[in-house]
Amino acid sequence: MKVESVLLSVDKQGVATVTLNRADLHNALDDETISLLAATLETVAEDNTIHAVVLTGSGISFSAGHDPDWLRRLSQFSASELNRYAQQTAQLLHTLDTLPKPTVAKVQGSAFGLGVALVACCDIAIGVSEALFSLSEVRFGQIPALSTPYLIRAIGERAARRYCITAERFNAGKAKRLGLIHQVVENDEIDAAVRHMLGQLLLNSPAAMRAAKHLIGEIGHQDISLPVMQRCIEHSLTMRMSEEGREGINALIEMRKPGWMD
Repeated sequence: MKVESVLLSVDKQGVATVTLNRADLHNALDDETISLLAATLETVAEDNTIHAVVLTGSGISFSAGHDPDWLRRLSQFSASELNRYAQQTAQLLHTLDTLPKPTVAKVQGSAFGLGVALVACCDIAIGVSEALFSLSEVRFGQIPALSTPYLIRAIGERAARRYCITAERFNAGKAKRLGLIHQVVENDEIDAAVRHMLGQLLLNSPAAMRAAKHLIGEIGHQDISLPVMQRCIEHSLTMRMSEEGREGINALIEMRKPGWMD
């Protein structure tokens, strides 16, 4: 029986866990896994009963990046075939980055290459202290081109320049200082740390979290200007006049839980 390379489970609180399930290959990604992961994320995005998403890996690694066997096959591809694969991978990263739900990367092991980009695309990243990270593409005559926008946003241009050029490995502590991950815990603490973070997220209005994420994505790269300020005003008014916006204020005034917590 064939084992799926990506697993999806949803608990009763509406938390979806998406697991890269190629532990024997350190969750390396090939075209089939990339396609299935993108389809899974699209399914999650469209499900209104899902309120938060955890992305993790099985086994000892989060993701080793590209599957070496897949890279060997890629080396035989024509330019048009390579372009089609690049489009597929770019779309996966965009889908994860813009998912209309809060996303938590549960980095239970090391991440290399494209695996680092998956971490950078998540809203929150919690990693174990033993995890290592590397943008190793230049070792093989490649560059992390599709990952670069997300890497620059996560760790800054100067750090991205260093690690994309050197391909050196860095540990979880350095990843936290750079901004790639937000919290470092020991192996036996990661489940509790992720549960705690999910508990914080589930207190919040799903619509408000979605709107906040969208607004930050829209204006994060822009200078503060009158048009940007006007867009912020428009977003603020939209949420204040929305059903969840009104319910949240009423719940605060009436000193009760808002309806989305029922």
